[in-house]
Amino acid sequence: MTTKKLHIGTRAVQDGYQPKNAEPRVPGIIQSTTYKFDTAEQIGDVFDLKDTAHIYSRISNPTVNQLEEKINSLEGGTGALALSSGHAAVTLAILNLCSNGDHFVAAKSLYGGTINLFSTTLKKFGITCTFVDQDAPLEELQKAIQPNTKLVFAESLTNPGMEVLDFEKFSLFASKNGLPLLIDNTFPTPVLCQPFKHGANVVIHSTTKFIDGHATSLGGVIVDGGNFNWQNGKFPEFTEPDTSYHGVRYAIDFKDNPFVVKARTQLLRDLGPCLSPFNAFLTFQGCQTLALRMERHSKNTLQLAQWLEKQPQVEWVKYPELTSSPYHLLSKKYLPDGASGVLAFGCKGGIEETKQFINRLQLAKLVVHVGDIRTSVVHPASMTHRQLTEEQLLNINITPNLIRVSVGIEHIDDIIADFEQAL
Repeated sequence: MTTKKLHIGTRAVQDGYQPKNAEPRVPGIIQSTTYKFDTAEQIGDVFDLKDTAHIYSRISNPTVNQLEEKINSLEGGTGALALSSGHAAVTLAILNLCSNGDHFVAAKSLYGGTINLFSTTLKKFGITCTFVDQDAPLEELQKAIQPNTKLVFAESLTNPGMEVLDFEKFSLFASKNGLPLLIDNTFPTPVLCQPFKHGANVVIHSTTKFIDGHATSLGGVIVDGGNFNWQNGKFPEFTEPDTSYHGVRYAIDFKDNPFVVKARTQLLRDLGPCLSPFNAFLTFQGCQTLALRMERHSKNTLQLAQWLEKQPQVEWVKYPELTSSPYHLLSKKYLPDGASGVLAFGCKGGIEETKQFINRLQLAKLVVHVGDIRTSVVHPASMTHRQLTEEQLLNINITPNLIRVSVGIEHIDDIIADFEQAL
């Protein structure tokens, strides 16, 4: 049976590892840094990229590769590269396209760490970013393009504002300018949204969140859509010989997945943010129940959001499946099976009332995390987005009373009861 014809829930369980006769049903952990070869010629071919055998676990590892294959299958890509964290995946994806003197465009509604990376750290590398309002019309977005612009970046579902990206507009914006569209798809996961079907060219995940789902393992992944023309004259590093790999031309020699091959052989090789085999093993196990969990996360979150909207102590609620949400129609279009397990809401009052509510929660725990099977909350203004200025926070609609809720898979009655007693 061809797995591509199977439903995504089945592929989440089955893909990435197929045991042969009398082999273990569950894949093992290859906790090895090195691999043995019979001849000098064989290992030379691997270094020349003529052979894809594993040579050193900083570059590839069998256990890590199984996770790569599973997520690549779920996203419908042509190749994947697993890394040590979601932040490592975002960083390598940008550095794979940009170098000193280059520029890129990003939606301003992003995870706080990503904003800091784009606005501060990458500047030290001579790479600049222009942030745009993702809800602005196409003509306004166009003003951000510069002669040295190399990519467009956005989140499919923003953290923590829960804004749904207009893929049709952003893919048109990127393609019109001959640029790849990079999408962070962490919150929906491939179960709820598959960006390649909507014009994305590269997809990024923090697997630490819903894909792992159990708060055990840091990880990230880059997936190549294999659907961008790297030979359009804007990306010579993909078409000209790479002297560090004996003249390989990524877009020509690796037509199916040049983006991840280049990221692996150049950046992972030189910078080293590899995923450990043990974390890959745990993430692989978590990923098998992804479809089941995302269904429950989404159902619980919508019910909690609808309940919160009716509470007199609540000022506002943000969740795209709510009919009151300005993203309701986009949610129906791009997230038809659910809008993930995160919502944001604001307590009436100010920062003190917000902290008092958080401190009174019992079932839901205060943790700096999201995407866990257990319900949790965080206060972005003072925690996950703390490094941003007050002006930056308000610019991305993070108010002092915003609480981000990662709704778990517990029984919804128990979750609501906890929020009720805390309010």
